[in-house]
Amino acid sequence: MVLASHSTHKFLVIQQKMIGDVLTSTIICDHLKSHYPNCTIDYLVNEGTTAVLDHNPAIDNIILFKNVFRKNKFLFFTFLREIRRTPYDMIIDAYGKLESNLISLFAKSDLKISKYKKYTSWIYHKTIKPSLKKGEHHIAYAIMDRLDLVRPILNQDDTSLPFPKLYVSEKEIAEMRSIMAKENFPPNEKLIMVNVLGSSPNKTYPAKYMASVLDLMSEHISATFLFNYIPHQKNEAEAVYQACNPRTKKKIHFSFYAASLRKFIVLLSQCDAIIGNEGGGINMAKALDLPTFCIFSPFITKNAWHSPINEKEFAVHLGDYRPKLVQNVAKGDLKVNTPKFYEEFRPGYFEEYLVTFIKKWLI
Repeated sequence: MVLASHSTHKFLVIQQKMIGDVLTSTIICDHLKSHYPNCTIDYLVNEGTTAVLDHNPAIDNIILFKNVFRKNKFLFFTFLREIRRTPYDMIIDAYGKLESNLISLFAKSDLKISKYKKYTSWIYHKTIKPSLKKGEHHIAYAIMDRLDLVRPILNQDDTSLPFPKLYVSEKEIAEMRSIMAKENFPPNEKLIMVNVLGSSPNKTYPAKYMASVLDLMSEHISATFLFNYIPHQKNEAEAVYQACNPRTKKKIHFSFYAASLRKFIVLLSQCDAIIGNEGGGINMAKALDLPTFCIFSPFITKNAWHSPINEKEFAVHLGDYRPKLVQNVAKGDLKVNTPKFYEEFRPGYFEEYLVTFIKKWLI
């Protein structure tokens, strides 16, 4: 079904879950707005993820799915009734799980699209199976999965807007630069954000190895390092700091961090690059068009979140250097035994690749 591009349409895009998912699914909004410039797009996301949506021109309204809805069935039902009051020309459910299934079921629309699942396909008018052409585009699978959802409407294989974007205002930048000026950052040094921790322990490169990565960088470039962590993660972040050599420690501005997610995004926009664990910080840096050097956990599929077509994306995975170690190992076993596999993922394997990244984007 192809909608008239000149008409005014109202779309609902649903993407719950984490910040990285919410950011990635903005490409659905980008494509819809590009092909239907007069449309109105409502974007339904989880509470606490909206910082990545500020100033996005493709999103007209944000609908919050509040945490309390999971605890209170009456409030959830009230929310569903509110959703039903607004008729949509099309709904795209990029999440495709119980909560979004129910939202899609209650919402009014003549066209509902989601991922194919045998037990929920009856809710939607069109369900999409994973693309068989992902590898041909050299775009991260997570992005191709989203593009697959808009293909039935656009009636073409359009990858012209393959990467999500973050938007920062001039006012936000000026305020952040004022804060940074008070911290007396060396004016002629590069500023590098370090995604020092993953979203969980099994997505976090060992502290001793991360320290070795920072030591290597400090040998090759004059730079100031900022650690991406929040207050309750201070002990884990400090473990990396303490494992660094004295020279590197002098380059780390350990106590300086953003007070909120939105301020982190603005601070990140003022950095020259980001390195570290795969996760939200890396995805936000990509959306700001920063050079990224990403270390993947052994149990994460690298091609799901890495787009080799983007020359600013550098990424390493244990499977790149020790393929026989992880081949034919079930994802569940990799996840359970992550510490053992991380121990095998020594920084020396990708030292040359890291130096290439430094020379290309930081020197």
